[in-house]
Amino acid sequence: MTTSIILGAGMVGVSTALALQESGHQVVLLDRQAPGRETSYGNAGIIQTEAVEPYAFPRSLNEIARVALKRGNDVDWRLGDMRRLAGPLWRYFTQSAAAPYARTIAAYSQLALRASDDHARFIEPAGAGELIVRRGWRAVYRTPANFEAAAAAAERLRRVYGVPSDVLGADELAASEPALLRRLAGAVHWTSPWTCRDPGELVARYAALFVARGGTLARGDAMTLQQNGAGWRVLSEDGVVGAENAVIALGPWSPPLAKMFGYSIPMVFKRGYHRHFSGPDGPRVSMLDVDNSTLIAPMNAGWRVLTGAHIAPPGAAPASRQIRHATSAARELFALGEPIEPTPWSGTRPCIPDMLPVVGPTRHKGLWFHFGHGHQGFTLGPTTAFLLAEFMAMGRSHPLTLPLLPSARGWA
Repeated sequence: MTTSIILGAGMVGVSTALALQESGHQVVLLDRQAPGRETSYGNAGIIQTEAVEPYAFPRSLNEIARVALKRGNDVDWRLGDMRRLAGPLWRYFTQSAAAPYARTIAAYSQLALRASDDHARFIEPAGAGELIVRRGWRAVYRTPANFEAAAAAAERLRRVYGVPSDVLGADELAASEPALLRRLAGAVHWTSPWTCRDPGELVARYAALFVARGGTLARGDAMTLQQNGAGWRVLSEDGVVGAENAVIALGPWSPPLAKMFGYSIPMVFKRGYHRHFSGPDGPRVSMLDVDNSTLIAPMNAGWRVLTGAHIAPPGAAPASRQIRHATSAARELFALGEPIEPTPWSGTRPCIPDMLPVVGPTRHKGLWFHFGHGHQGFTLGPTTAFLLAEFMAMGRSHPLTLPLLPSARGWA
């Protein structure tokens, strides 16, 4: 029986453990915390099958100036952090040009479109059905011009990729969301995505399924990973764990571990913030106030208000501008109560400059990469896990995985 250690117990790592287990591996899943308690805990909880085109770096001078001057709430940054991030950001800019971006979309769109089907392979066996809501989510717009542009973009996605949506005018939106406090120009209701009322709990249920199927959870430090003859070993709280394969699935913590073995991974770190609020009235389905880069999601813990991206390296101090603005914007739309947590949560999205996850083998026998999903680790974790498991089982990749291989991008 093939043995594997998975380093990282977020959505990507837990999904990898389940997929390899289904392929016949004996698997140990190791993390310093319980499954789903880091980045996977704090996202918007949307399995985004409509997200067929990843977030590109702005290319127009007007958009770059808007971000540089912090005129919106979608992006925040600090001048002192830019020295550490300049190289990956420049690569992100160049990979967002028309030709490379088109190549990215060709692979990325295929991943997104199958995401809910891949989650479905885990949801019911994990007993997690009550966490999932199959009613889509809405992007709402405050100005007619932005709403009309969004409606046209939604029609293009329907035409090109078959992504379904409903376009709601002001009256239809008001009828669909009776708790709204103000009239908006309209909304695009993305109807195919599923939402989750507790993302961290969903990962925990997947991990419990992994254990029920014979897998082992271990607490330990992934940075203790070492080659051990023809295999790999890592130190857990219960002692040394050895296996033929090791999969680095640590999200934003992956580059430091990869660097120990000679791999330099460029990564753009996009921090997000959220806070839960009490109150009886909020959106019926998750709602993104696009003009304010504020998402309000119904969660078991309350109304989760989420921000855009703060470009910040690991270890940088939290910032409050985006969550303060998001809270104000959310309260313009709904009568939210008091915050539930004393301080906002923050977590980092691991974004690769070409906007594709890193999935595949390295030049070290038995060492595999599976990270860099950017904004969509929660969505794509099972999908890329099944692709990685196929690669490891067959010794070759499905055609879809070719643009995702680390070797094809010079990193392995």
